[in-house]
Amino acid sequence: MDPNIPQTSFIPKQLVREEKAINVRSFSLINFVVAIIFFSSLAAAGGLYFYKGILESSIQDMNISLTKAKAAFEPGLITDLQVLDKRLNSSKEILSKHISISPIFRSLESLTLKSVRFSKFAYEIPNDKDRKIEVKMSGQTSPQGGYRSIALESNKLAENKYFTDIIFSNLSLTQSGGVSFDLTFSVDLNFLNFEKSVANL
Repeated sequence: MDPNIPQTSFIPKQLVREEKAINVRSFSLINFVVAIIFFSSLAAAGGLYFYKGILESSIQDMNISLTKAKAAFEPGLITDLQVLDKRLNSSKEILSKHISISPIFRSLESLTLKSVRFSKFAYEIPNDKDRKIEVKMSGQTSPQGGYRSIALESNKLAENKYFTDIIFSNLSLTQSGGVSFDLTFSVDLNFLNFEKSVANL
């Protein structure tokens, strides 16, 4: 073949060069993205490592401060305060369950007629299930009052909403012309609560 005759080719050489250029550009872009991800991961790992160190140092400082704070208080004083707190709580509990009879006397003082006088007073403390105490009394009316005074006295005692089951019994005439009697009634324990009683003084 004559070397002077121009050679022809059916493969486009320019197109091959462009494809190679595209492949080189794609490869360079992928490398760049991978490099960014890699260095970002390294930076994040380093940041977490230093943050962990800062947290551990902070926890150690807080433990030291807490130990110093505990040492500042005397152990004996803390024990005494704990014992005192238990005693105060026990006292509050006892006080909340303590009953005072004085409200009954104050109420009787204002509700007793001038024609009636009482000579005996007794009461029974209930069990834990019952919320009332039973009061037992004896007395007599004046000669002028008689049976009418007993009826009026029953109405007066009923004015106190905490007095219930009011019963006059064993009525009998005295030598002076009055009427002797026995009286029983129940009193709600809420009326006899010591704390409320002291607050109302």
